[in-house]
Amino acid sequence: MLVSVLLVLLGSAGLAASWWLICQYAPVEAVMGPIQKIFYIHLPLSWWALISFFVVFCASAAYLMKRTKYWDHLAQAAAEVGVLFTTLCLITGILWGRKAWGVWWTWDPRLTTALIMWFVYMAYLILSSLSISPKRRMLVRSVIGIIAFADVPLVFLSARMWRSIHPAVFTGNGGGMDQEMLITAIFSVVVMGFLWLGLVLIRKMQLDDRDRLDELLFAAQDKSLPH
Repeated sequence: MLVSVLLVLLGSAGLAASWWLICQYAPVEAVMGPIQKIFYIHLPLSWWALISFFVVFCASAAYLMKRTKYWDHLAQAAAEVGVLFTTLCLITGILWGRKAWGVWWTWDPRLTTALIMWFVYMAYLILSSLSISPKRRMLVRSVIGIIAFADVPLVFLSARMWRSIHPAVFTGNGGGMDQEMLITAIFSVVVMGFLWLGLVLIRKMQLDDRDRLDELLFAAQDKSLPH
């Protein structure tokens, strides 16, 4: 738990420091102006959301092979943090797009695949409330965690595969950035990663503790029943 808390504190401190880079170090983009600085929050949220769902995919596959709660809890924790980051990514993207494109939403390939991804993983989380046996719930959740990942590469590649108004970052065709912008973006991605890892680990430990508490309560109730 201590390591997880330290990671969250380190990530939070890093994000606070990144605001100085965003506001003072990175130059104002010539075309979009100050609104472009949302990019330095939007980009890390999107990258770590995709990494979250990759963890869900790997942990779900591991659960099907091992059938241990460790992997199910890891997948569920990563999915919850991933949905949170995706939600914030969509919100920041909408705010940025309203100023850059003049509309709140457009059915651009990147935006559309990201929204589909959000719905799919929300469905994954809703499975936790189904009134079925825990083993069956974990099995179904793992299968969906694997199948749902099919949309994740589409989100990442959509701006390159199809005609899109969404910029493809870190490419040579119009995606280049000034050195100050690149440093700020990389720093923001790294410190967001510390926060992401801390949140995933804390949430997994909460799920572990919840299961142990349920087992203790069940054992106590079983002892209290007449035999």
